[in-house]
Amino acid sequence: MAIDPKKHEMPTQAPEVRAHNFSEVALGYDQETAVAEANRCLNCKNRPCVSGCPVNIHIPEFIAKVKECDFEGAYQIINQTSSLPAVCGRVCPQESQCEKYCTLAKKFEAVGIGRLERFVADWHNAHATEKAQAPESNGHKVAIVGSGPSGLTCAGDLAKKGYKVSVFEALHTAGGVLVYGIPEFRLPKSIVAKEVETLKDLGVDVETNVIIGKTLTIDELFDMGYEAVFVGSGAGLPNFMNIPGESLKGVYSANEFLTRSNLMKAYKDDPKTPIMKGGSVAVVGGGNVAMDAARTALRLGAEKVYIVYRRSMEELPARKEEVEHAQEEGIDFRLLHNPVEILGYNNPDDPRDPKNGFVSGIRCVKMELGEPDASGRRRPVAIPGSEFDLDVTAVVIAIGTSPNPLIKSTTKGLEVNSHGGIIVNEDGLTSREGVYAGGDAVTGAATVISAMGAGKVAAKAIDEYLSAK
Repeated sequence: MAIDPKKHEMPTQAPEVRAHNFSEVALGYDQETAVAEANRCLNCKNRPCVSGCPVNIHIPEFIAKVKECDFEGAYQIINQTSSLPAVCGRVCPQESQCEKYCTLAKKFEAVGIGRLERFVADWHNAHATEKAQAPESNGHKVAIVGSGPSGLTCAGDLAKKGYKVSVFEALHTAGGVLVYGIPEFRLPKSIVAKEVETLKDLGVDVETNVIIGKTLTIDELFDMGYEAVFVGSGAGLPNFMNIPGESLKGVYSANEFLTRSNLMKAYKDDPKTPIMKGGSVAVVGGGNVAMDAARTALRLGAEKVYIVYRRSMEELPARKEEVEHAQEEGIDFRLLHNPVEILGYNNPDDPRDPKNGFVSGIRCVKMELGEPDASGRRRPVAIPGSEFDLDVTAVVIAIGTSPNPLIKSTTKGLEVNSHGGIIVNEDGLTSREGVYAGGDAVTGAATVISAMGAGKVAAKAIDEYLSAK
């Protein structure tokens, strides 16, 4: 049978429709399409795709089950190594991981591994009638700090081995960046809630509104009988550009902007935590978070949304799919532009405090690409005399985040690097015995799947550590 050279298209909402709602953009494969896509898999003996997956999902095996229409069997294979398949199928950058190494990609388009993973997970969630069963307890207790992808993965892997696991989340809803950072139109919150419920069925306790470092310290967790602690507190400290005007009203970090929309429902008609209505928005940055912020601003009613990025399209770090979706929705990409000042004005008649003024625009300088920098990308260089202004009423800074500094400042003996990341060895062990860490708390902002991989590594190490006690 001839192999189709192209992967089957993912059906989506029409751009002119989805730009005005928060419903999921990608609609998912139906059963017929999933089986057809699975039949493109060559079932390679050396399984190169697996080596590209940070959690080592048994990819050819689960795809073989899809070919047989055994979708529950496919789910059970994925579930052996991944606690969040419905999430990963939606937000993982498969094109730079598993699909990058697909043998088929040497000649044609790679197998749509992520799309098949999403289909299988969604099929399971729609048809499964039995809950996950908690295994017999092994008598050991482990605390997890943060309920993002690394924390949930570590919790799930340990719970399956019989550990009594408690997850402590600072916010009022479990899920970490999956619920506060990724918009509904890319990852519905019901999907995250379902994955969390599955972990609870395995016996994982999830305690929200607990800030480790304030409500409780890591030392106090050990005093409470926990024998090991995994820190997956994420990278919640936003970075700014340190340019004039960043204190103006209407300037947001992407972290705040997305949290207000995703977790605090700022998109409602009468929100308790409003962001903006109408006007024009400039989003500074070129990563996935910048795309999320720009597309969210559009859905919140912005009349015009700009992506301002200092390099070219070739260096844009966001996923190709997210960039294409943003372009289809009408986001205006101002590439090779760099902000140098945020402009503002005072309005004494506005009922809000006018002391710091309000955003009226953003001043940019045009750039050109010079020699490669330390990252290997060509360094952007300002073109003298090329300054110009964009008229906007809000600016979102999406240039990255740093690890949360609270835990390191309240925990003795925890070593961190110059960027604030917790220092760990290859097993995720920190400089303190019994304390492990992974995900963005270690690396700074990275992908969901890489955080999950770190959670798996730490879970294995914690199991070996406590089994030897």
